[in-house]
Amino acid sequence: MFVKSIMKPTYKCFTAKKDDRLEGILQMLNEHDIQGVPVLDGDRFLGMLSRQSIYQGYFESNEDKDSYLQTTTAGDIAANKELTITEDEVFEKTLTAFKGFPVLAVVDDNDTFKGLVTRFDVLEQFESAFGVKKKGVRIAFTSEESEGRIERLGDIIRSHHENVISLATFDETDKLARRIVLKIDKKDNIDKFVDKLEKHGFRVLDVKEV
Repeated sequence: MFVKSIMKPTYKCFTAKKDDRLEGILQMLNEHDIQGVPVLDGDRFLGMLSRQSIYQGYFESNEDKDSYLQTTTAGDIAANKELTITEDEVFEKTLTAFKGFPVLAVVDDNDTFKGLVTRFDVLEQFESAFGVKKKGVRIAFTSEESEGRIERLGDIIRSHHENVISLATFDETDKLARRIVLKIDKKDNIDKFVDKLEKHGFRVLDVKEV
């Protein structure tokens, strides 16, 4: 999955223009409960603006609150220009790109603004990958790293006619084993399925209805 499949297009995004006064931007952030917005010069991304950066700018200025908010523009204090990603990146890369900020700007090679990815969007995708919103039986087990192990797991799943909700694998610390988390529909044959896994060398760690 790529960033372009989960990003919000420009027409769905709240943004600030570089000449917009902070007073209006702060009102927009509060009215729509938004943590941060991209600042644009035309369609070119300049940086990010948040409630925190607005308040910080005020406290570091020598102006009174009203004067600061009415005379300072988004372009004056836009920061975090590195909070970007391209639409052709795999969506997993967003995990390390947020850097404490709740949104990422999607841009092209010329910094043209294409849309936004929010931390909420990414979390939703991981919930989907793990089948969080669908009830079933979660089976966690390990397998030695060897050729054909996932294929063998697929054979066992097919032989028991299991309906897979989600499947994720993780490296163990010693790199000699792989942790696997499988979520399947609840059926009466779970005990037999687990027994089959163990007979074929998969070490079952946990079975839980979720």
